[in-house]
Amino acid sequence: MIRGEPRRTSPSPDTPGTRQGCRKSCRITYQACSADAHYRVRYNHDGSSDSSGGRFPDEASLPIVIATILRGDGITGVDTHIRQLRGYLAENGTGSTLVTPFSWGRALAVPVFGLRRLVLERCWGPANVVWYRHWHEVFLRNALRRCLAEVGDCVVYAQDPLAARAVLRVRRGPHQRVVMAVHFRISQADEWADKKQIRRDGIVFRAIRQVEREVIPHVDRLVYVSSWGRDALLSWLPEAAAVPSAVIGNFVAPLTVAPSPEPLGDLVTIGNLDLVKNHRFLLEVLAEAKRAGRSLTLDVFGEGPCRKALLQQTRSLGLEEQVRFRGFRSDVRGLLSSYRAYVHASYSESLPLAIIEAMAAGLPIVAGNTGGISELCDDGVEARFWSLDNPAQAAALLNDLLDCEPERLKAARAARERFRRDFDVDVVGPELWSFLLGVTPREPGASAPS
Repeated sequence: MIRGEPRRTSPSPDTPGTRQGCRKSCRITYQACSADAHYRVRYNHDGSSDSSGGRFPDEASLPIVIATILRGDGITGVDTHIRQLRGYLAENGTGSTLVTPFSWGRALAVPVFGLRRLVLERCWGPANVVWYRHWHEVFLRNALRRCLAEVGDCVVYAQDPLAARAVLRVRRGPHQRVVMAVHFRISQADEWADKKQIRRDGIVFRAIRQVEREVIPHVDRLVYVSSWGRDALLSWLPEAAAVPSAVIGNFVAPLTVAPSPEPLGDLVTIGNLDLVKNHRFLLEVLAEAKRAGRSLTLDVFGEGPCRKALLQQTRSLGLEEQVRFRGFRSDVRGLLSSYRAYVHASYSESLPLAIIEAMAAGLPIVAGNTGGISELCDDGVEARFWSLDNPAQAAALLNDLLDCEPERLKAARAARERFRRDFDVDVVGPELWSFLLGVTPREPGASAPS
């Protein structure tokens, strides 16, 4: 049984006193009680938001607790989201507490989590998923119970449904508000199915969706990182439309290190080496370009279960001299500007941070028009969208871009400008911070609430 605050009814767009023309000071849109109706946040004259049915005492000084079943310092987009938010808060003089499964029971973590990696992950996908989800939530719940008993009034920013359920079960009351980020594609069940760990519509798949049905409608607020992600969730869980929400995209801080003076290659891509990222398509594109007389280099940053298969494919296509698998590099952002273009072949992503990082480095984007990618860049402006089922056609598109340096530079400039306008931490950070606290968003560049 989840213990949490009863669902509050969101005000309608016609509520008397609704603040009009607030786009200048607020770019956040709330989700009303239907999937199609949106309304702007309504503020009291003292700057507090009344959309949540009341305000906390001194909301601007509420501590932020970030809860995730991940480590928080890994290579996923969620890990990057956490790091960027914590960095923004720290630079503005506001601390945050990160709580993960590894914040509790360190002595037990090795045998409990190690067994899964050594045995289940290799032998039986469904059992691996069940074990992973159960024990990560157990450890996280124990860590949160200890943390929330000491912190008092706070906002807990949960990065996934399991983290949200753990918070709802151990929070001390509604004074500890739960805001959940929707990073996943459609459902976490779909993500595990895409990795071939569980069967779509099988027992584990249905169980994961049931957890999401029980948890998501009970959180206090939802943050969608893309409109596509919001629509994908509402397509099967319309009850989520009743939860006050905002679409607030991912963001990163501008580069602070000098770019490498030496060119490193033609193409670069970043991402876990798993099935959904579709790196094998990139290798097929390079092979097609080579047949057309163009030898392009590609550096692949990331690790994952498909590494061995991708290395074999590289050898079979005769691309050993063109492709380098460079593993995980924490300093990869500082290297990006030394390439000519960023390439992406993922089948489905909500709002990939890797593309945002590439745009920040001033790289033109070549990617499939899937998921929320079209919310990041426009075809023919910052990006070129290629078909993910026609490597020969994709190779021709790529060659056209790289063969016309004025066009490539024009797309690179547009990418950097789009980043500064829409995805810079100084633009998006204040929106997310204000939405979490329920206070009036500040202009970009203003200090965080103290």
